[in-house]
Amino acid sequence: MRELTHTEAIDLVGRFEAGQEIPEQMRSDVRMLGSLLGKVLRESGSKGLYDDVERLRVATIHAYTDESPEAFERAASIADSLTVERADEVARAFTTYFHLVNLVEEHQRVRVLRQRDGRPARESATDSVAAAFVRLAEEVGDDSALQRLQAMRFHPVFTAHPTEARRRAVSQSIRRLSELLEEHDLALRNGADQRRAERRMLEEIDTLWRTAPLRPQKPSPTDEVRAVMAVFDETLFTAVPHVYRRVDDALQGPAAGDRAPVVRPFVRVGSWVGGDRDGNPFVTASVTRKAAAIASEHVLLGLERTANRIGRTLTLDATSTPPSDAAGALWRRLKAADEDAAAEIAERSPNEPYRRIMLLIARKLTATHARNADLAYRDPEHLLADLRVIQDSLVAAGASRQAYGHLQQLIWQVETYGFHLSELEVRQHSAVHAKVLAELDAGGALSEQAEEVLDVFRSVGFIQERFGPRAAGRYIVSFTQSAEDLANVHRLAAFAAGPDGNTPVLDVIPLFETFADLQAAPGILAEIVNHPEFAARLEATGRRLEVMLGYSDSSKDVGPVAANLALYEAQAKISAWAQEEGIELTLFHGRGGALGRGGGPANSAILAQPQHSVDGRFKLTEQGEVIFARYGDPAIAMRHIDQVAAAILLASSPSNEKRNFDAAEKYAEVAATMDTASRERFFSLVKAPGFAPWFATVTPMEEIGLLALGSRPARRGLSVESLEDLRAIPWVFAWTQARINLAGWFGLGTALDAVADEALLTQAYADWPLFQTMIDNVAMSLAKADDRIAQRYLDLGDRDDLATLVRDEMALTRSWVTRITGGSELLGNKPVLQRAVKMRSPYVDALSLLQLRALRALRDADESAPVDAAQQRLLLLSVSGVAAGLQNTG
Repeated sequence: MRELTHTEAIDLVGRFEAGQEIPEQMRSDVRMLGSLLGKVLRESGSKGLYDDVERLRVATIHAYTDESPEAFERAASIADSLTVERADEVARAFTTYFHLVNLVEEHQRVRVLRQRDGRPARESATDSVAAAFVRLAEEVGDDSALQRLQAMRFHPVFTAHPTEARRRAVSQSIRRLSELLEEHDLALRNGADQRRAERRMLEEIDTLWRTAPLRPQKPSPTDEVRAVMAVFDETLFTAVPHVYRRVDDALQGPAAGDRAPVVRPFVRVGSWVGGDRDGNPFVTASVTRKAAAIASEHVLLGLERTANRIGRTLTLDATSTPPSDAAGALWRRLKAADEDAAAEIAERSPNEPYRRIMLLIARKLTATHARNADLAYRDPEHLLADLRVIQDSLVAAGASRQAYGHLQQLIWQVETYGFHLSELEVRQHSAVHAKVLAELDAGGALSEQAEEVLDVFRSVGFIQERFGPRAAGRYIVSFTQSAEDLANVHRLAAFAAGPDGNTPVLDVIPLFETFADLQAAPGILAEIVNHPEFAARLEATGRRLEVMLGYSDSSKDVGPVAANLALYEAQAKISAWAQEEGIELTLFHGRGGALGRGGGPANSAILAQPQHSVDGRFKLTEQGEVIFARYGDPAIAMRHIDQVAAAILLASSPSNEKRNFDAAEKYAEVAATMDTASRERFFSLVKAPGFAPWFATVTPMEEIGLLALGSRPARRGLSVESLEDLRAIPWVFAWTQARINLAGWFGLGTALDAVADEALLTQAYADWPLFQTMIDNVAMSLAKADDRIAQRYLDLGDRDDLATLVRDEMALTRSWVTRITGGSELLGNKPVLQRAVKMRSPYVDALSLLQLRALRALRDADESAPVDAAQQRLLLLSVSGVAAGLQNTG
């Protein structure tokens, strides 16, 4: 097939871009940053690089819009014709382009959110906490709705699962570009000099291009802790109280800020970073102690800065705003403890009592951070007590706006984060506990592993003593398969403390991951709550219990369809049991970023949960790239928290619970049919002889392990001959890279075919939230897949039977999903999402073709020959680029 002329290429690209129907401001941003990147490639790339990038770009757009074999072959031949050195540069160019497009999309989202914020309340988002409260109040009354709002909890838990493919240096460069794009917007609006903003963006894009895209080595667990702290510093510390403020503004109207807020802090942040040691030998007891110390350092610095800022602005005169007797007593107490500083502050603020007090409180926070025992706060409760004395005094003096303004936001921050910032959680595999207990029971010298396991409990005790009981104490047991697995934790804690030591306060949380474990969960829970330590802890917490459900391993175990149905059934049974036992249950959802690991929109998933499984409390893991996508920008973080909290509030409304309950009963037979058929189909693939090595051949699974994504190994230990020990993350990541996304959909087509009633399934899509969520997630997963590229990956293996099985199931699933959603193509009922996927797909195709050529070269090489380092680098570069283009990894 001939190559397009220059005029034809310009016309083709123009028609493709025009067909995406993206907002004009966003289109303008893409064009501007794309042209700046082109300038960088011409100036900083090797000779002819820009022309080769354009050739491949035009060819993949042509192949995407033409869909003829000839057009696709032309694009593939261009990718194959490049030298490996040039292919390396081209892959970097496309990856940089995706970083810029992702930035523009995020910027557009922020732009839209700001426009929405400027509208009257009646025109605000329908999926906000304020709107959810109004809807809930219509069903249960204002008083009951307010009680539910004030008792609500949203508990995101950040994890260090290695799914963030970008280097931190790259992320920081993108963040600087985001600020420059904002400056460019201001220049446009104000008629200022745009050239300065564009010049600085050109400099930053050149820096991004010249920055090595791959990490030279894996990050340490402490590096991972500091990376997550950046999200807290830049976003969460201020974003969370702003969410509370917005909700209170909406509910109280003009009275907001002039009287006590009706909103109570409903966000609690957890972290596994530095605490999750399941399969990660680099997370030690020492690392866990450091993680807690780093988190405390960050929150105390934040509180100190805020207190200082408020102190400098509370210049209210004692004549106009006299302090209460309690405020006067507080000043005298603070003055006695810090006489020199008090004298200096009093001299600078001669008749400003509130300024004086706040500045001394800021000094006490500095001392708390510095571990100055004479001046430090003992715990956050003492700080809150002081802040409330000031607040009450201001109210009594008529300065209610100052009382419920910035001071209230500081109070919310202390209530949300304490002095520990995030509640650090420990996770360990049940088999490790059993092994260590066997050593202890046998007597004799302990192994290094046993000593380390015992030291973890001592570290938890140390953290609780130093940073408060909320700082640590949740202990998650991976692969919980019996009540004994949970009781073992208390036995180990007692061993670690010794006869004269203090055993840390522990909330032991079972993690049910496999299909069999999910089915056994209710029986295990019924047994463990009678265990002495468990029963005592239940009583101490007002019969509160937390149970974690694993999405990733259950999906790898029985396939995504059966796993979703099993998770729903397990939640329903556990929730019913908790209701009967009078237990306040919190289900902890181990959801990943990718669809094969329970990913997808959190708010729609919450609304699809069984009766009594939410009850105003929702906890989930936020993993890898999801952390930065949801919490990296303040406006997006606030919107995400608002959406999730709204869903939590509505999930337990009578109408939503009835809808889920009725649908589960009505479609029980459909679910049973889908479960059986999907599992059989999934097993026919993964249990086929030789499947594991074939999977490693047709995907870059083994090579992904070479990427320095995180400190955690990709395997627990077994060889490529076994999938049992392969972690769910590389399982999903590998299928995503191969543009097959099998982990998110395989078995669904056969399941729907087994039901074989299109009218019934279409009705189920309308009536049954769980089914609708499943279908919508699969539609997204398949939209990001590509049949022709998938075929090229499958051709790398020598198993036509397995390749045919995958292709047939993909076609069948695509057909059913398209028909059920009522469109002529995938995502036809979600045009905005569809456009976003289509806009990216040709560019992802270019990187996939470069990855394929590298993978073929590595697969075809003589086994005795050394690995071709240049091809391996190209492969890893393309993996990073495809992850950026698809916006998800594992």
